[in-house]
Amino acid sequence: MTAAQARPVLKVAVEEWVPWTKVVTETNGALRIEGPMANLLDILSSVLNFDYEFMRPVDRVWGGPDANGSWNGLLGLLQRREVELAVGPFGVTNQRETVCDFSDAFYSENNAILMVRPTLQNDMAGFAKPFANEVWLLTLVSLVTMVVVMARVATAEASLYNTRNRNSLAKAAIWGLKAFTQEGSEWLPPHDAGRMLVTTWLLASLVFMSSYSGILTAMLTVPRVTIPIDSLADLVAQKDLPWRLEAGSMMFQYFQVKHLVKVDISLAYKIAIARRQYSHLCLLLQEAEDGVRRNVFTGTSGTFQDCWAARQDIAEGRYAAICDRTTMKKAMSWDFSTSGRCHLYISRENVYSNVQIAMAFQINSTYRERSNRIIHAVKESGILNRWIGAQITNTSQCLRPPTADRSEAIAALSIQSMGGSFLVLVGGLAAGTAVFFLEAVVPRM
Repeated sequence: MTAAQARPVLKVAVEEWVPWTKVVTETNGALRIEGPMANLLDILSSVLNFDYEFMRPVDRVWGGPDANGSWNGLLGLLQRREVELAVGPFGVTNQRETVCDFSDAFYSENNAILMVRPTLQNDMAGFAKPFANEVWLLTLVSLVTMVVVMARVATAEASLYNTRNRNSLAKAAIWGLKAFTQEGSEWLPPHDAGRMLVTTWLLASLVFMSSYSGILTAMLTVPRVTIPIDSLADLVAQKDLPWRLEAGSMMFQYFQVKHLVKVDISLAYKIAIARRQYSHLCLLLQEAEDGVRRNVFTGTSGTFQDCWAARQDIAEGRYAAICDRTTMKKAMSWDFSTSGRCHLYISRENVYSNVQIAMAFQINSTYRERSNRIIHAVKESGILNRWIGAQITNTSQCLRPPTADRSEAIAALSIQSMGGSFLVLVGGLAAGTAVFFLEAVVPRM
């Protein structure tokens, strides 16, 4: 028997996690894998002198506990000792360590929210957006007050100086509107008190309209993008975009556990305040944050196979997903490479940070310690990062904020941008026509 014939054949469990592991089924039904984990497995096979054959779980999931205590998916194969190791890679958790032994971690991953990319928006009411509603209301009250006071002062001064005064309220109203919109007017109060009011209103109008025109110019020329979801709290607070979790994944198990742990936050919070138990109060605030995480599980619209397989549905806006950033960048790379555009967006806030990534072995496997030495060498030499980098290209454009999607520095304003102003014009013309009709018809009745 030759040395090649003496090499043991290990059964290795695999499931797809692009870009780490891509599972390919040959025409004869045989499995093979591509990606960084395939390269790592080949190195382990060569150095540790073994051959391997792949097994894939029937349920196509990473694995979680069933009601009877047994595990499904890849981890179930390890628990039942049907395979020697599982390529994965896996996010390391205490729960998973009860059914397998993980290798030393060789990567740190962050999870965030992947969703359809927010687009540049045109608001027909944008011309009114430079100021808040309260500012507009106070401005209208100031205008009405100034008109009424000016008319009363003009009337009083006319009586005091025995001068002619007709239609002072109408004249003051027209003058106040013209001054507010920076237009000239022939009429002015003939005496000093009225002109002091005129000076005050002119200064106030100058400040208001200068601020308005400057802010409106900036809003029209700078792209405006509303990002509805940029954190976990944003996700559960909105109702427009449903979200899903990856079936059998670490994040699914994490949110499931958060859902099962429930406390009466409001009552406990009041007790902690009353007793001045500030350390307990800090824990309650943390628990309140966990309440948001519990809502993730209760509000989910379902599950999906994996983030890579769901990339098209996410890009079409069917649902948002909680995924690892490496896979999300790979999906962005695919999107831009195939379409030349960016249809995906990654939230700025992480959902879960610093997930340790490792391979999984049978408990007490003789291959684990020897594999760790090789994994350390591959990691510390930078080869692993180079493998990952080769998988993710063409992402720089899509990782930019959505406000950078417009290529031109200054774009022509569309009808949607100016539609509100035209509607105001049409409304004014309609009102003027109605008044003219009333003036023409009512006297004859």
